[in-house]
Parts: sequence; structure tokens; C-alpha cells
Amino acid sequence: MGARKRLRADKIKEAKSKKSFAILKNCPTSPRKMRLVADIIRGVEVNRALDILKFSSKHSSVDVEQLLRSAISNWQAKNENLKMEDANLYVSEIFVDSGRVLKRLRPAPQGRGYRIRKRSNHVTLVVDSKSKIENENSNDE
Repeated sequence: MGARKRLRADKIKEAKSKKSFAILKNCPTSPRKMRLVADIIRGVEVNRALDILKFSSKHSSVDVEQLLRSAISNWQAKNENLKMEDANLYVSEIFVDSGRVLKRLRPAPQGRGYRIRKRSNHVTLVVDSKSKIENENSNDE
């Protein structure tokens, strides 16, 4: 590995260590259905997002709620000296990627076979503090 590549990798690793996130892999729901739930809570305050997910009728909201709780606990582990209420946590990023696809065949008329694709997805959720952003903006001025 070259020097520039190593420096870039170290910067990415350091930035990632400061973020609080949670990842859900191989969730057996199609990515399209999961993105509907992800779009609802993107940029929303954490407590409000938990309420939205709890009362949502979408099946995927249960998985995303559990993932959000995991991201919150990861934030608390990294910031033991801060309280969650004072930090003004919000969902800064959430994105859904396609996971593996299980391919099956279903018998069809006249000797044919119809393809069935059982899709899965990977969800990444990042939680951040609004007070941290305000402090950085005030330091810049």
C-alpha cells in the first residue's frame, strides 16, 4: 500500500471512529420497501423517529426501529460524559443498499419456469448530535 493511500485510509478510519452508526445486513425485505421507511425518518430527531417507527404500519419499521435503538446505544458508548437529552440527537444519514438475492424457479404453464427473486437489503443508520454541529459552526466564526 502506498503512502497516500495509507494516509487516506487512516483519515477515513478516524472519521468513522467519531461517527455513531449501526448496520443491519441481509434483512429479508426488498430494498424498495425498506427505502420507504428510511425516507420517513431521515433528518428527524431521534425521539420523534422512534415514535414514527413504533406507530408505522409498514413491516420494515420494526427492523429499522431496532437498528435506531442500536445506533443510539452506540452513541452513548462513545459519549459517556454527555446525556442523550442534552445532545439533540437526530438521524443524520440512513441509506439502504441491495443485499443478496435468492433465486428460485416456480413452475409455469407449458413447461416454462418463472423466476422468483427473493431480495434482501443492508441498512446503514448514522446518528449525530445537533449541538456538536452548532459548536463547530460557532468555532469557525
